[in-house]
Amino acid sequence: MFSFFKKKPVQPDTPPALPQAAAPAAHADVTPATASAPPAPVIAPGAEQDKPNWMARLKAGLSKTSANLSVLFVGAKIDDDLYDELEAALLMADAGVDATQFLLDALKRKVKEDKLLDAAAVKTALKTLMIELLAPLQKPFELGRHQPLVMMISGVNGAGKTTTIGKLAKHMQGHGQSVLLAAGDTFRAAAREQLMVWGQRNNVTVISQESGDPAAVSYDAVQSAKAKGIDVVMIDTAGRLPTQLHLMEELKKVKRVLGKGLEGAPHETLLVIDGNTGQNALAQVKAFDDALQLSGLIITKLDGTAKGGVIAAIARVRPVPVYFIGIGERIEDLQPFNATEFVEALLG
Repeated sequence: MFSFFKKKPVQPDTPPALPQAAAPAAHADVTPATASAPPAPVIAPGAEQDKPNWMARLKAGLSKTSANLSVLFVGAKIDDDLYDELEAALLMADAGVDATQFLLDALKRKVKEDKLLDAAAVKTALKTLMIELLAPLQKPFELGRHQPLVMMISGVNGAGKTTTIGKLAKHMQGHGQSVLLAAGDTFRAAAREQLMVWGQRNNVTVISQESGDPAAVSYDAVQSAKAKGIDVVMIDTAGRLPTQLHLMEELKKVKRVLGKGLEGAPHETLLVIDGNTGQNALAQVKAFDDALQLSGLIITKLDGTAKGGVIAAIARVRPVPVYFIGIGERIEDLQPFNATEFVEALLG
């Protein structure tokens, strides 16, 4: 397992400085910084021998997306036909019109300026451009910034939100964090029971009500965590379609109530999106970001889709940091997003 958390020591007697809410498109780092604060140490760095295993799984997981991209440069001539094929492949991968045109224009300029003559060199140039495009989305997840660290996690039904919460809870425990879960998804059938199962697997307390107000459940969870000295509170909020405006208003209410329960909470407002949904995922990012000012994304199910290029679309249109990506069912298949690793797996 790789380390994907960083930790900052909490100053228990001094309330931490809180970041100001950023405009939806800006996404400034939510981690407070002070001139005297020490750098955040990396928790439990993963063994180097794990890296090849992860890269192999990532490449296999992205194989459906990369199928049309990786073969383009095999014995190809550098001409308009290659650019046309590349454009089609990027659009089929749901990179979107904006990102596709951006990459094509940049690639043509680079080929001309550097006088690239063979397909291998052009492929390397494309890798460099894609890494530069995606790099701003890469951001470490830091623990210990607040006590407790409150995470509000949203997503439409079917995105894998509750399962992802369970996986994250297990990972955080592995990094020495005590975790409490809140079953705020009170509308989806069996959502509470599903979270309870993950709680039992991880030996984690789950705050829930048989039929209650999601905001009340979330508030109770924060108060319980404060009383028990819990490190991390993860709140599973109900699945929402961005077109359901009245339900989106309820999510805003949950966020407001969390702020009343603990100043500055939620410290992380995350959206889980299903990689299979392509451009619909981008629409979800826009809608949830407008409503909640997202601090990060988790993209799941990339192993089952040919639409993994949506990350490029997000980078161009709404660059919310991508904390984690999921390429399988196992806990170790949820890993931090790394732009270089992602592009290497995508283009080979």
